[in-house]
Amino acid sequence: MSAASAALLSGGVRAADATQPTAGMSDWTTADIPPQRGRRVLVTGGNGYPQADRSGLGYQDALALARAGADVTIASRNQERGEQAVQHILAHAPGATVRFERLDLADLTSVRAFGARMRASRQGLDVLINNAGVMGRLKREVSIDGFERVFATNTLGHFALTAELMPLLRQGQSPRIVWVTSLRIAESLPLDDLQLDRDYQYAAAYDNTKLANLMLALEFHRRSQAAGWGVSSLAAHPGVVRTNLIPDGPGLDSTEGRRFRWLPFLFQPAAQGALPTLYAATALQAVAGGYYGPRGLRGLRGLPGTAEIPSNALDTQSAASLWSALERLGGVALR
Repeated sequence: MSAASAALLSGGVRAADATQPTAGMSDWTTADIPPQRGRRVLVTGGNGYPQADRSGLGYQDALALARAGADVTIASRNQERGEQAVQHILAHAPGATVRFERLDLADLTSVRAFGARMRASRQGLDVLINNAGVMGRLKREVSIDGFERVFATNTLGHFALTAELMPLLRQGQSPRIVWVTSLRIAESLPLDDLQLDRDYQYAAAYDNTKLANLMLALEFHRRSQAAGWGVSSLAAHPGVVRTNLIPDGPGLDSTEGRRFRWLPFLFQPAAQGALPTLYAATALQAVAGGYYGPRGLRGLRGLPGTAEIPSNALDTQSAASLWSALERLGGVALR
């Protein structure tokens, strides 16, 4: 996400090539979201309501979908901020159907409890947006389950959540999962050290999870097609966005934080950064197995386009190994 500028400016991880518009999406904005009334949507990490000049991508997703008539659930670990986000959305979309549910993706007990509550509703789920994410900390931290914190939140937690919600997704109407990744991803996935026990670097912690999420989006698509799950899987990245991700992660004094402050022209508003995810979640033209991102400035900013999938995300053997590892670590079976 916002860390993408570091790679482009410092000669680090190679970014994907510039995106291109797809037929019917050259000027796609929230005004083009099809009516969502009757559709149930879950957005993880949607509690980043506007604060100063920043807001969260998930909040913008939830706001746009609520305005379009969807029944929206915001799921995040911070009860106070989640409830405030709901109130902000209701203020901007009177009459919307939106609620908050507590979910800590870095705590598998919380993920299982959340899944049980959702399944108890006996209502299908039409859209799952796996959006929540944290940046790497300067020092390695572990979750309550003993997993590296960024890996636990960004990848393992979302994988386990998706497994918990599969029965509801398979009941949904043309159900979709959108996995939010990043313009900046790792060059390769360290399958023998997913939690960076041996060599922790905070930038790598984030980049690895974003490559993993893109691989999972594509692997889910392949498995859904082969097994007839009937659930579409898509991926999206927001380009470079001015959110609280860097301030809440490595901090404004980190390398990314200094770019965040000194190069504001690179960072587009969160509402614009949310467009590729919203396109993947709602557009009739969006293709299962597709990847979407901004199409301007080498994918940094602009309206949505079809993003080129980096070759390192197309390794099907590594994707299958990652899937098996996450099933084992999460104690789930995603199928």
